[in-house]
Amino acid sequence: MRSRYRLSLGAAGILVVALALAGCGGSTTDTLVIGEYGSLTGGDATFGQSTKAGVEVALDELIAQKQGKIGGMPVRVVVEDDQGRPEEAASVVQKLINQDRVIAVVGEVASSRSLAGGPICQLNGVPMISPSSTNPGVTQIGDFIFRMCYLDDFQGQVMARFTAQNLGLKRVAMLKDIKNDYSVALAQFFTGEFVKNGGTIEIEQSYQSGDQDYRAQLTAIKARNPQAIILPGYYTEAGLIGRQARELGLTIPIIGGDGWESEKLIEIGGEAMNGCYYANHWSLDQATPKLQAFLTAYRTKFKGDPDAIGGLAYDAATVLFRCMEQLATDDPATFAALGSSKAGTAARKAATRKLRDLIAATSGYEGATGSITLDENRNPKKPIVVIAVKGGKKVFETSIAP
Repeated sequence: MRSRYRLSLGAAGILVVALALAGCGGSTTDTLVIGEYGSLTGGDATFGQSTKAGVEVALDELIAQKQGKIGGMPVRVVVEDDQGRPEEAASVVQKLINQDRVIAVVGEVASSRSLAGGPICQLNGVPMISPSSTNPGVTQIGDFIFRMCYLDDFQGQVMARFTAQNLGLKRVAMLKDIKNDYSVALAQFFTGEFVKNGGTIEIEQSYQSGDQDYRAQLTAIKARNPQAIILPGYYTEAGLIGRQARELGLTIPIIGGDGWESEKLIEIGGEAMNGCYYANHWSLDQATPKLQAFLTAYRTKFKGDPDAIGGLAYDAATVLFRCMEQLATDDPATFAALGSSKAGTAARKAATRKLRDLIAATSGYEGATGSITLDENRNPKKPIVVIAVKGGKKVFETSIAP
């Protein structure tokens, strides 16, 4: 997947996407402000960039269909760069809520950063929709926190069964990022299910995000002669580890989770990624109408293919817009408080609570990444797509339902 989306940040590290709307005249005081935060820079910058691109496609649709307005008020999106750091994620979410007075937030991708920003949204009664934070703890923060993706317990269990049953492997090595909530949780869930399926973890090794040399861990792994390496981390480390594993003569498959999903995976890992597998949220050759429509819009705008993070962000923004439209139709007086600069605190809180309730009731929404129905814990139950890397390309391997 090759995305040509690029971003230029100003000195403040903040990008504001405002919809320039014909007929609005000058500045307007009644505006619906949405927040978005992600890693536009840093070690996993494609996560934030893909999120922003997916939201932009949803905004383009809103402009085309409704002149960029909901309930007669223009929509504005404020995008913040958390630089891939949890502490910065908490800071920018505070800014979005306290200074920009956003009515809802889209973000984050990485679970560690959603776990940092989510409690602030919950405390302030602002709905937050994570496109793709898979750690179960994210929505456990509270009832204002939602997600568009499956959870790590399901992902870990599915990939364990795929490894044991589909690939027929019984002895694997685990290499996890001990400073990453996503990696630690996914490793735990994989291990539990793999052992249930008669497998063994021959050796466990660890690293930290940003490391450049993994040869010591890989040498220890090679000495135990496993049939595969389980690598529940992000694409940056996966590509480097793949290359160094091949240099050391480890030709066994490396198996990962959806944190591998980026245009950079094969760019970093090259031919070393051939024969590897990872869990994902879609495959671009799936023939669902909503996915193909999204791909057409994305390719027209960005002249390249999206990754699944972009699709999940599109779904998050579209679900949010649909719920805002429903509130505007069902209860226009309450809805007006969301965008009014004169609305009191009580009226605004009542409006965001009703918006939260509508998001929680999402059922049967056909998105780019599949059909989305949120359960009582605000999590969707969705199938996992397994991607194989063959000949330097990501190809569909199988799909596994909940």
